[in-house]
Amino acid sequence: MNTTAKALPYRPIGLLAGIGAGLLAGKLVDQAWTTLTGRDDAPDAWERDRGWTEILLAAAIEGAIFAVTRTAVERASAIGVEHATGSWPGA
Repeated sequence: MNTTAKALPYRPIGLLAGIGAGLLAGKLVDQAWTTLTGRDDAPDAWERDRGWTEILLAAAIEGAIFAVTRTAVERASAIGVEHATGSWPGA
C-alpha cells in the first residue's frame, strides 16, 4: 500500500484535530495576553491606538502558541492512530 492510501484514514482525524488545536490555541493566546498585560484582547494590525511593539509582541506570542499547540495535537493524534491501527499515519 502506498503512503497516500495509508494516510487516508488519518485525514478526517487530522482535520478534526487541527480545528480543535486552533480553538485551543485561541483560548491560550487570550489567556497568555491577559496574564502578561492585564488586557482582555490581544491587538491586531488594524488597531490604530496600539503601538508597533504591542502589535508585534502579540503576533509573536500568537504564532508561537499556535505552532506549539498544532504540533502537540498533530503528534498526539498520530500516536493515537498508531495505537488504534498498529501503524504510523502515512508510513
